[in-house]
Parts: sequence; C-alpha cells; structure tokens
Amino acid sequence: MSIHVVLVHPEIHWNTGNAGRTCLATGATLHLIEPLGFSLDTTQVKRAGLDYWEHVDLRVWPDWETFERELPRLGVPFFFSTKATREFWDVPLAPPEGSVLIFGRETGGLPPALHERYAEQFVSLPMRSERVRSLNLSTSVAIAVYEVLRQRRVIPEGIGPG
Repeated sequence: MSIHVVLVHPEIHWNTGNAGRTCLATGATLHLIEPLGFSLDTTQVKRAGLDYWEHVDLRVWPDWETFERELPRLGVPFFFSTKATREFWDVPLAPPEGSVLIFGRETGGLPPALHERYAEQFVSLPMRSERVRSLNLSTSVAIAVYEVLRQRRVIPEGIGPG
C-alpha cells in the first residue's frame, strides 16, 4: 500500500522541500515532473535547508507523458485542485493498489488537459472562506498524505510520541 506524491512543475523549492520532508516522515515517494522552477543542485537544496534531502525517495521525470506511462503501476491517481467538486474526505484515498496524490504548480495548478482526461479523479481540500484562493502546496501535500494514513489507520514506522 504505497503512497506516491507527485508535484507537476513545482515552482518554489521551499514547498518542494517541505513536501519532501512529509514524504520522508511517512515513507512516501516524491515524484517531480519537469520542468521545475528551481534547481535541485546542491547549493539551492542546501539553501532551502534540506539537509535530509538525500534520504527522500525521489524520482524526477522529464515530462508528464513519461510519468503517465508509469502511473498505472503506482496505484490509483487522485488529482488535487481548487476546481474539483468533490471534497477529498468524501473519497477513499487509500485503495489497496496504492495512492498517487497529484498536485499542480503553485501559480496555476494542474493543466486543463489533465482536468479533462481525469475529471472523475479530481478532489479538493475544503476552504470555507472566499478570501482564500488556495492552500500552500506543501500544506496540501501534508493534509492529503496524512488523510491516506488516517484512512488506512496506519502509523508509519518510527513515528510516535516524543
């Protein structure tokens, strides 16, 4: 029952770093779909304070099409978008085949072609205020990953009080 977090064209290294930290803490795999809005070179990674980065189960893909060919082997995809009509807690995010949690770039979300092709797989995080356009990308990732764990009722190995 794997968890995969996919960031499609992420733009801000801090958000990607925080998503990586969540993945490391929970045993999830982080997939980054290029192009990225930052460099993964040592200098920029260190500047983001990601001293744990080398331990993240990270896979970088050159484009969506290449990743999409692998998608059926990873699990059931769930696309997160403010435009989705179903809220994430009304959806079983923890199927036995595994969960693939897919998020778009910070300034534009996921491309329209994905909205059309995967319309039934889109979910949103509820926001009650009209003054908020969206939640921070790394916050959204953490909420989604921990909802999968909650639905599975599984605590990742090594996480506990203390």
